[in-house]
Amino acid sequence: MLCYIQYTVGMKKDKEISSPINSLAQELRRGTVVMAAMTQLYEPQYGYSLLKRLAEKGFEVDQGTLYPMLRRLEENGLLESDWIVEGSRPRRYYKLSLLGKETLASLTIEWQALVEVLNQLIQEEENNETN
Repeated sequence: MLCYIQYTVGMKKDKEISSPINSLAQELRRGTVVMAAMTQLYEPQYGYSLLKRLAEKGFEVDQGTLYPMLRRLEENGLLESDWIVEGSRPRRYYKLSLLGKETLASLTIEWQALVEVLNQLIQEEENNETN
């Protein structure tokens, strides 16, 4: 059985999807926000520009999720930040540190392995259903 769920982290809910599925989909998305953000931080980004960039690529993140996550990643040494004054107000720009780049490379390998295994499991189940 195939199920299509629009993949956004902005908590947009498809009215056709039942509440238990929403909850499970939210859990699934929650685990991918860090990696999605990190992939966009090879170049310096301030919070709002990162939100827009992710949304443009189909990965919406709530600002209440993003900003604390950026601070946490910086505290863990995965991001570096600089305050830059552009126009009338300062903005904090984040980018991956060397440790962040190494961590993202490792997470990418882990992600690809998980996707491969899940795809195999899904394919096996689909094959079982057709037999």
